[in-house]
Amino acid sequence: MESTFREVLGFFNEIGIYDVVLPFLLVFTIIFAIFEKTKVLGQEEFEGKKYTRKNLNSMVAFVIAFMVIASSQLVEIITQVSSQMVILLLLSVFFLLLIGSFQKEGDGVFLEKGPWRTTFIWIMFIGIVAIFLFAIKTADGQPWLEWFFEYIGTNFTSSAVASIILIVVFIGSMWFVVRDQKPSSGGTEGK
Repeated sequence: MESTFREVLGFFNEIGIYDVVLPFLLVFTIIFAIFEKTKVLGQEEFEGKKYTRKNLNSMVAFVIAFMVIASSQLVEIITQVSSQMVILLLLSVFFLLLIGSFQKEGDGVFLEKGPWRTTFIWIMFIGIVAIFLFAIKTADGQPWLEWFFEYIGTNFTSSAVASIILIVVFIGSMWFVVRDQKPSSGGTEGK
C-alpha cells in the first residue's frame, strides 16, 4: 500500500506542480533577481532615493518564465539540471563534512584561498558543465556529452583532434611561462 504522502506527491505530479509551477517559479525568481541586481531596466528616483523598477523587472521576468514553461524541452532540461545540481551540492556538503571531521573544534570548515579551494572550484565547474552537456540532447535524443565522448573516441587519431590537443598544450605552456607571479606578502618588498 502506498503512503499518503506518496499519494500527495503523485497528485502534485498529475496537476503539473513539477512540470509547470516549480520551473516557472525558479525561472521567474532567477530572472527577477538578475534584473534587480543589474538594474538593466533602469531606476526611478523617489524622494531623493533611487529604486529599481520592480514593476518592469517583474513583468519581463514573468513573460520570460511563461515563455520557458511553454517549451516542454526547456522544462525537461531545467528539471534534469536542477535535480543533478542538488546531487552535486550534496556531494560538496559531504566533502566539507569529511574535511570538518579532521578539524579541531572552532576551526572553520570552509576552504581558505589556495590550491585546494581552486581545485575544488574547478571540480564543481567541470561538474556543472558536464551536467548541462548531459541534459541538452541532439536531434536524435543523444546527450551532447555522450556525443562528444563518442566523437573523441572515434576521431582520437585524426589530425583535427591532435591539432586541438597541441594548441591546448601550447596555450597552457605559454600561460605558465608568462603568468604574473606576484611576490608573497611576507614583507620582503621594502628590503
